[in-house]
Amino acid sequence: MKKLDSCPKADGYRMPAEFEEHAGTYMIWPERPDNWRNGAKPAQKVFTEVANTIGKYEPITVCVSDAQYQNARGMLADYVRVVEMSNDDSWMRDCGATFVINDKGGLRAVDWSFNAWGGLVDGLYFPWDKDDRVASKMCELEQADRYRLDDFILEGGSIHVDGEGTAMVTEECLLSEGRNSHLTKKEIEQKLKDYLNVEKVLWVHEGIYNDETNGHIDNMANFVRPGVIALAWTDDKNDPQYKRSSEALEYLENETDAKGRKIKVEKIYTPSPVLITKEESEGVDAVDGTLPRQEGDRLAASYVNYYTGNGFVAVPVFGDPNDELAIKKLQELYPDRKIEPIYAREILLGGGNIHCITQQVPKAK
Repeated sequence: MKKLDSCPKADGYRMPAEFEEHAGTYMIWPERPDNWRNGAKPAQKVFTEVANTIGKYEPITVCVSDAQYQNARGMLADYVRVVEMSNDDSWMRDCGATFVINDKGGLRAVDWSFNAWGGLVDGLYFPWDKDDRVASKMCELEQADRYRLDDFILEGGSIHVDGEGTAMVTEECLLSEGRNSHLTKKEIEQKLKDYLNVEKVLWVHEGIYNDETNGHIDNMANFVRPGVIALAWTDDKNDPQYKRSSEALEYLENETDAKGRKIKVEKIYTPSPVLITKEESEGVDAVDGTLPRQEGDRLAASYVNYYTGNGFVAVPVFGDPNDELAIKKLQELYPDRKIEPIYAREILLGGGNIHCITQQVPKAK
């Protein structure tokens, strides 16, 4: 498939919102023993549940290394497409392609540079070259031409769009030293406008406390629909998350979107702090160059890391009293979709959640 020299905005392509119709979803199978405990066996069970759930509603493709191909094929439902693809880890949202569409039925993709959330400054593993090739391979499978940015680092989890000209990011992530420190905030914003085809970028200050992605927006806030944003929230003023959520609330409620709408914020309460147990920390291989998992470390747990698909919302739950609150709230916010709760502690132990391991292919109109 062709590598294009222009940009989506110039060509009349835009990134649609996640809540718009999908042609399908992609995931990557977990296996990295220095990130996933017990040889990734517990994580593979949960990834299987996520993939099988999504596959009931829309086509799902799981990319798997050769070493794990037979195992994944045996665990996943027959209706899940399994393709062999080399990878460094299983964060499809972040290393995968960002697909864009036009109103003539065209599908293309943006292939950002990926450096494992910060490269040699504060990245989470090395090397990451296999992950950086995932997007171009997805484009081959989807027969989509791509816009490749060799000089701009971005992960899919660090952006959300409303499909009507507004993008949302965090300063904590996009202005971090390990991404595009050679560019100013204004220059970074211009890249987003050119490659997502948006008119306005909302810059939330920080993401979820202790989020090792430098505070990805997808763990903190999400567009429910144009003009309505779900925000991770806590009432506990002693929780370090409180300041972050309060700042975000104040900022968003005083902003308008690209269409001039005043933004309505819907609070989704976070679970109680989720801490790594001794057993969980001991199940992960200790390897130089990857982030250790220590007993007592607080994980960046948030219900906002949900995935919106065709007729459903897959939401992570944690065995917490706030699980039911989150499910109820999401059902109110998405009355026409089935809420699919999935116990996702094992994904969280790896450093992310359901939204982080999925990437949608929008349906070209």
